[in-house]
Amino acid sequence: QVQLVESGGGLVQAGGSLRLSCAASGSISSINAMYWYRQTPGNQRELVAEITRGGSTNYADSVKGRSTISRDNAKNTVYLQMNSLKPEDTAVYYCAATTGVGAVWGHGLQVTVSS
Repeated sequence: QVQLVESGGGLVQAGGSLRLSCAASGSISSINAMYWYRQTPGNQRELVAEITRGGSTNYADSVKGRSTISRDNAKNTVYLQMNSLKPEDTAVYYCAATTGVGAVWGHGLQVTVSS
């Protein structure tokens, strides 16, 4: 099994930056791709960014150009660098991974961007 633990959330002013981290443990070799999602109250969870095993990346239009997903294989960690943050980026951010037996989710962390 794979376990995911997120860190790096918090409160930041508009225009600021945050780097979210997602540390994976367990059956690392079973991970196909990793993702960052976010969710606001009353809304569905939405994809923010993804990175495949091969290193391909994809971003939601809402964060494209402001965010970068990357990974450190030696640390089994995926990062989401978010710049030029806006109040509408305020959400609970979740790390996720797809494996050979299904999807795995982290517990989520709060990102709050003040105006």
